[in-house]
Amino acid sequence: MELSVAQWLLVVCLVAFPLLYEWSVSFKYFCKMAFYNGWILTLAILAIPICAVRGRNVENMKVLRFMLLHIKYLYGIKIEVRGWENFNIKEPYVVVSNHQSSLDLLGMMEILPGRCVPIAKRELMYAGTAGLACWLAGVIFINRKKTDDAISVMTEAAETMLKEDVRVWVFPEGTRNHNGSLLPFKRGAFHLAVQAQVPVIPVVMSSYKDFYSKKDKKFTTGKCTVQILPGVPTRGLCADDVPDLADEVRGLMLEAFTHISNERPGKEPGGGH
Repeated sequence: MELSVAQWLLVVCLVAFPLLYEWSVSFKYFCKMAFYNGWILTLAILAIPICAVRGRNVENMKVLRFMLLHIKYLYGIKIEVRGWENFNIKEPYVVVSNHQSSLDLLGMMEILPGRCVPIAKRELMYAGTAGLACWLAGVIFINRKKTDDAISVMTEAAETMLKEDVRVWVFPEGTRNHNGSLLPFKRGAFHLAVQAQVPVIPVVMSSYKDFYSKKDKKFTTGKCTVQILPGVPTRGLCADDVPDLADEVRGLMLEAFTHISNERPGKEPGGGH
């Protein structure tokens, strides 16, 4: 039986795909990222009807977290968490974290506190099924291009935090940073914390350079350390104190980032959780 051109092409693709996947680092990178994004969109389809029962509700973040926790196993990424005790705070707080890539979602879901929602750029709300799932989970969207709108959303978020006992997660760098350090911090998260008079809890994820690089198109298995630092109080501070608060927190996070990113694999420093 002769094979048609389409069938021959299919055979060639079936043979070439695994070979390229094993031999080409870049091909493997694009395959993994495509599956990562596609799988999240697929999981969002499953999450939407479950979350819709409650409507827009911060408790729906538990549904998203449950559905996303397994992804680290698919990619062979081990996540070590240190400093769990620093989340033992009954009052609302603002979590600030460094932002390296979309893989930050894995570290976030690993440690996401109860009744905690991220603040995200408004464009995410229009990201298909993922945007709708995030909206149902209470994610706070801001338009970074319109300062007045962003300030208004932050003011409303401060009121919601206190009234409904909500925690907020913010990436103060404002954009993904692949340079192996921390970008200067935008001050919105710190204005929010001062306005609500709640602590800032810094969370630092170690560099992904050993297993992930967008520049080099590398994506292998590896380990990420997530360090939860002690909360920084804001009670008694005012708007004039925000620049110093942001600089203090960034300094603490940069020191922790440098430390945990430079540890040798297998080394277990004292005090880890």
